[in-house]
Amino acid sequence: MSALVKLAILLPCSLFLIALIKFLYDYLWIRLRLQHMMNSQGIKGPPYAFIHGNNKEANKTTNEALSKPMALRHDIFPRVQPHVYSCINRYGRNYLAWDGKRPELVITEPELVNEVLKHSVTTFPKRKPTFFLTGIFGNGLVTALGEKWVKQRKLANYAFHGESLKNMTPAVVASVETMLEKWKGYVGKEIEVYHEFRLLTSEVISRTAFGSSYLEGEKIFDMLNKLSVIRSRNFFETQIPLINKLWKSGDVLESEELSKGIQDCVMKIVKKREDKVVNGEVDSFGNDFLGLLVNAYHDSDENNRLSTEDLVDECKTFYFAGQDTVNSLTAWIVFLLAIHGDWQEKARREVIEIFGNQIPNSEEMSKLKIMTMIIYETLRLYGPSNGMMRRTESDVQLGKLILPANLDLLVIHSAPDHAPQLWGDDVHHFKSERFAEGIAKATNYNAGVFCPFGLGPRNCVGTNFATMETKIVLSMILQRYTIYLSPTYVHSPIPYITVQPQHGIQVILESLHNGA
Repeated sequence: MSALVKLAILLPCSLFLIALIKFLYDYLWIRLRLQHMMNSQGIKGPPYAFIHGNNKEANKTTNEALSKPMALRHDIFPRVQPHVYSCINRYGRNYLAWDGKRPELVITEPELVNEVLKHSVTTFPKRKPTFFLTGIFGNGLVTALGEKWVKQRKLANYAFHGESLKNMTPAVVASVETMLEKWKGYVGKEIEVYHEFRLLTSEVISRTAFGSSYLEGEKIFDMLNKLSVIRSRNFFETQIPLINKLWKSGDVLESEELSKGIQDCVMKIVKKREDKVVNGEVDSFGNDFLGLLVNAYHDSDENNRLSTEDLVDECKTFYFAGQDTVNSLTAWIVFLLAIHGDWQEKARREVIEIFGNQIPNSEEMSKLKIMTMIIYETLRLYGPSNGMMRRTESDVQLGKLILPANLDLLVIHSAPDHAPQLWGDDVHHFKSERFAEGIAKATNYNAGVFCPFGLGPRNCVGTNFATMETKIVLSMILQRYTIYLSPTYVHSPIPYITVQPQHGIQVILESLHNGA
């Protein structure tokens, strides 16, 4: 047998052997070693299914839970995250799960939640996002790491804090006034507020951050919403590297097309801003968020300059996050106030006492104590459900646990938010008085119990903006209307990136003033 023939036989055999060894290492050895390590520390979890891990079972239980509406109650954790709910009851507050072949330590114990989030830049950085999440946020502030994140965070801090927020108030008020002018035609009739608030929050973030309007950014919002739906549909899909490189699903192709469409739309808005400077219409790119980004895009210092990709990703991040969070929050607050008329009346009395029938102003916003309590209780009951992904960069200690490098960590908010041992037997009741003395007192000074906007250095940069916008919207509605839940409403909370009403929220408006 010639040497060439031997080589022709040995080469594919060697490659096959190497592939087999790698396959057994990835899918067998790593799993067995990690399970033994975690079991010895009291951490157990659902059994591993070949290739898919726990994804198939999680997908099945989620589809079953979401297949029918629920009774009008606020115990939504078993519905929006049924697999996590079941595993916590079976294996404890922290357990080991499998996202395909990737091990994932699910964390719901508040002390560990606190430790992970407070060290989420150094010890427990963000995990590399999935393909579908990248479609929504790119490598923007939500997903960026290292020096890139530091640079992006500085820009966002400047745009959404202090005096900048005060300057945004008139734009928020003007957007709400436009919405309420339309509402005059719905007095005594049914109106679906989730959709109304979607248009409103899109208009607000367009005006305040990008100096444009909802109509100008409508295509971007529409495409981002489609990406969110696709991401939710593929949340439990197992990614098999080789197959995913050779074959792209319809959702992957659609996501790529949508991402390209968003980039084209964003760059048109950027060019419009650039052209105004070039043509001499204005002497700067502006001080809003887009202006800061465009300035950084043209920075002469390469270390501070934003690339085209960075610019687009930051715009995507704030178009989506600036709209989606407040949209869901305001809708669920209106839903809860429509059910709990006593709290609606308390909030209205406070608004009238502070603002009368005048337009809300930023100086007096901090005096809305009852409304703040209502916002917190709504976030507890209907806050973001998907949790936060982190990872271990090296072997590290978390509480009493010793964790290996390259272990994914999934911090779940919904579990502590709905835990009777933390909030009492009335945990599933809407009781805003829990927060009468602030978050710290309500949580017994345990920050990991309730952190809807995150904790530590990577907490949500838009928290103050979202709170301000929510207070203005609710104040102006309560000054004009009493709200009742429509008998046609169907209670079906569904998890996307935020918890959303699957069939909208239908309410009846009753005017407090003639002609309003």
